[in-house]
Parts: sequence; structure tokens; C-alpha cells
Amino acid sequence: MEQAKWRLVLTGASGGIGQAIALALAPRCEWLVLVGRNTHALALLERQLGGHKVQIVKGDLTQATTLDQVAECARRLGGANLLINNAGANDFHAFQTQDAAALRGLLDTNLLAPMLMTQHLLPQLRQAGQAQIVNVGSLFGYLGYPGFAGYCASKAGLRGFTQALRRELADTGIRVRHFIPRATDTAINSAAVKAMNAEMRVATDNPVQVAAQLVEFLGGSAWERKPGLKEAMLVLVNQLLPGLPDRAIRGQLAVIRKYLPE
Repeated sequence: MEQAKWRLVLTGASGGIGQAIALALAPRCEWLVLVGRNTHALALLERQLGGHKVQIVKGDLTQATTLDQVAECARRLGGANLLINNAGANDFHAFQTQDAAALRGLLDTNLLAPMLMTQHLLPQLRQAGQAQIVNVGSLFGYLGYPGFAGYCASKAGLRGFTQALRRELADTGIRVRHFIPRATDTAINSAAVKAMNAEMRVATDNPVQVAAQLVEFLGGSAWERKPGLKEAMLVLVNQLLPGLPDRAIRGQLAVIRKYLPE
């Protein structure tokens, strides 16, 4: 039997991963509502998706008016059956001197916005019968890392939200899932982060690879996807024997501090 087409709401569509996800999923979609803040990038993406039914919503997901606009746009099209909460922000900085507004921004963008976007769309997703919510997380939602205290907190919260809502909706047709990409070469990473990753030889993927992995994940049954065996083992060790990654990361501090904004 041919799989029903997705009616997709995708946040963070103007970023590198978001653009790649939209392009990869478009052939599998009845329509796409693409949400982002970069007008030029959204316009370019809309042109690339010529031939597909696309609605663009430009706005800030930390604002209630944008959330309302997205939900209304999807409702007019017949209601969503797939929400991908992909929008995210990062701020690599020493915690002691990190600006309070930056910390609030991380929590608002990475945690509160996907929670509220999900809440706005839940009535439509319920009406769809079979639907999915995919929250794009990070390995740092499992593994605390120097310079990313605020980011780690926001992504750990997103993982907790995903698991709690998955269990709350377990007797419905809505599957709530958590997708963790490997470190990805996009503009969300500052020049300092990219230089640090290069020095420490951190394995990275490009957005096209991440989008392909997400498409494959959508067709599977697991509630969560980690980047690979190495990363899955790191998460397990961090949970069971946290002293081991403590010592390993302490050994990296000299390199981290070389790039860490103070």
C-alpha cells in the first residue's frame, strides 16, 4: 500500500539543515509549511521547491503571533500530520560571563518554542489519525560539555519533553520522536566552534547527509535516533560511568579554553 503523503510543518526551514530537510521531503509531501526568519533564504528555498505546494511563514517562533500564524496556515491547508521542530540556536561562551539575554534566547528557541509549536498543532495532529512529531535534538542533550551550558540545558529539556509527551500520547495515533544528528557543518556553529572541532577532529556531517538520515528515521519505528554506535556508547558510558567522560573532557579543557569566549 502506498504511504499517505506528509502534510509537513517544518521550523528552522531557512537554516542549512532545514533547507536540506525540505528538499529531501518535498517529493513525499502533499504540502509544506516552511517557517523561518531569513527572508532571502526562504525565498530561494521556495524557488527550489517549484512544482510543490509550499507556504512560507516568516517569523520568530518565540512570538505568539508567529505560532498562531503557522497553526492557521496549516489548518487552512487541511491540517498537518507531520511536525518537525528543527529551529535552534547556539551560543558558545563561558557560562560565568554569558549574557542573560543569550541564555533566555537559548531556552526560548530550543525548548519553549518547540513545546508551544507542538501545543498549537496538537488538535490538527490528533485529527489526522496517524501523525508524527519529530524534535531535532543534540548529543549535548545527553552529554554536558564546557562552553555549552545553556545549550546543553535547553537540549536536555527538549529530550525530556519529547519522552514525556511520547508517553502521554502513547494511546493515540501520534508518535513523538527525537532525532539527534551528528555535529553538522552549518551557520549555527560559530567560527570558534568550527576551529575547535577541527583541532579536536570532531566528526561532522553536512546538511544533506542529516536530511537523508531524518528521512530514513521517519520510516522507522524507534522513538529516538542517535548519530552512530560511537555516540550511543558515549551516552551509555556518561549515564553509567560519568567519571570516565569527566576525565576525558577535563583533558580537553586546554583546547576548549583556547577558543572559548570569556
